[in-house]
Amino acid sequence: MNRPIRILAAGLAICWASGSAAAQILADELPEELDGVGIVQRLDAPVPLDLMFVDHTGKDVVLRDLIVGERPIVLTLNYYNCPMLCSLTLNGMVDGLREVDLNLGVDYDIVTVSINPKEGPELAAQNRKGYLAALGQDAPDTAWPFLTGTQDNIETLARGIGFGYRFDERSGDYAHTASITFVTPDGRISKYMNDVVFPPRDLRLAMVDASQGRVGGLIDTLLLFNCFQWDPEAGSYVPSAWKIMRLGGLITVVLIVAGVLILLRMGRRDSHGGTGTDQTHAAGTTRTNTAGPTGPALQTGGLQA
Repeated sequence: MNRPIRILAAGLAICWASGSAAAQILADELPEELDGVGIVQRLDAPVPLDLMFVDHTGKDVVLRDLIVGERPIVLTLNYYNCPMLCSLTLNGMVDGLREVDLNLGVDYDIVTVSINPKEGPELAAQNRKGYLAALGQDAPDTAWPFLTGTQDNIETLARGIGFGYRFDERSGDYAHTASITFVTPDGRISKYMNDVVFPPRDLRLAMVDASQGRVGGLIDTLLLFNCFQWDPEAGSYVPSAWKIMRLGGLITVVLIVAGVLILLRMGRRDSHGGTGTDQTHAAGTTRTNTAGPTGPALQTGGLQA
């Protein structure tokens, strides 16, 4: 069973545990009720930004004003009364972000949207307070808005980013999978991470990737574009043999060129030094030879006189 199905099955089993104890999700089989539940990756597609929601303060907000800007965005669709899976997803994300040397509201932002239209700002505010405390950063008041909205706007957003979910009338819960979506500063989908555990390295590289190099340092860019690549099957960044070989070849060429330049410079220095010495010796030899014959001639003449 591939990774997305494993995550989906595990997540749905957790969500339905309280209301469907007798239900079993087989290893390679999903119930008919779960038709359409899962993630359809729409990479590079624009997020539907002209949607109105209500934030945790009760204020009407347009999604465009929360996403488009200078920072990458982590967009999560959850609901605040979820029995377990939403908490696992958000807690896993927070655990990973605590180990990332980037600041919420400065280097990146998070937007969480409830898929339950019956939930309101009060519940959203309670959840936001708890997750911000768990993150342990002094984030601006506007950072990480928790949103609620109408059924139509929620469904439009979910379809736009490929987040499939269904409401189970028997349990009163929502069937969905564990996923977070990375969005570029101009509102396009950059990457999905479908899991409840998010390694800090993967989160950081995903931020750098989504920000198009605006976030992180030179080492992050070097690692992302020259050492690692995203593996959808593994659900993480993995070393890329081709990128590493290419980087190794580039470093080898640079070292060879640098070595040749150093040798040429040393050769020119030795050449100039040798010429000066030879000229000095030549001059000295000339003076000696000139003085040698003259000396004896005078001496001979003097003796004759």
